[in-house]
Amino acid sequence: MKMDLRNIFARNIKLLALTIFFNLLLCAASFAQALKVAAAANLQSVITVLQKDFKQRTGIDIEPIVGSSGKLVAQIKNGAPYDIFLSADMRFPESLYKDGFATKAPVVYAYGSLIICSTKNIGFENWERTLLTPRIQKIAIANPAVAPYGAAASEVLQKKGILDNVHSKMVWGESISQVNTYVSTGVVDVGFTSQALVKDPANKTLLYWKIIDPKEYAPIKQGVVILKRAAANAQAEKFYNYLLGPDAKKIFKQYGYRF
Repeated sequence: MKMDLRNIFARNIKLLALTIFFNLLLCAASFAQALKVAAAANLQSVITVLQKDFKQRTGIDIEPIVGSSGKLVAQIKNGAPYDIFLSADMRFPESLYKDGFATKAPVVYAYGSLIICSTKNIGFENWERTLLTPRIQKIAIANPAVAPYGAAASEVLQKKGILDNVHSKMVWGESISQVNTYVSTGVVDVGFTSQALVKDPANKTLLYWKIIDPKEYAPIKQGVVILKRAAANAQAEKFYNYLLGPDAKKIFKQYGYRF
């Protein structure tokens, strides 16, 4: 009888040890996974620099998923496994928080800067008049419904009183990254985009550009939230704090973002 009890006890100890071992393996695998960071399209170039800098400082990998803010929000609400969302505005992350997809209210991590840009020197001092001339046939702008920079560009054109006049010339991009492609390849004559395009050292295309006066459009407050999937993820909290700290701000400034 004593021998049976000893065998049962030994088997239970082995089972407990195996259970603990496999749980530790699962935890290790979970922490080894890169953080999935959904990033607005205007961050396409800067997010890779942030990714590298954060990895050097912490050893933590992030996996950026870049797209228009509106489309990323739709993916998140449909179950996309993202940990952090970096938007090009505050409206989209606020909607996620309101609908219970984020752990806390969004905060601003940077202010975007809108520019008008072209591969041609079209004369940007009077760009409003130039857009109305026959020499400008195609104007790229991101879809205002899903891309905050597109909404800002539409607001500027409306304030200038030329939106209706140039509407037939508009070439709509699904995101700012698509607008950047249109502009850089010369598919369009001119486009409205983020200053990050011309500040990106990897961009070797000669571009002519002008900053749009920030008073001409509502501030592009770019917001960040930690998503519910990462509520207990210490690594997500580290990246969130990094984005709001001086090291990330220094990088953002290099790409034309303001604070």
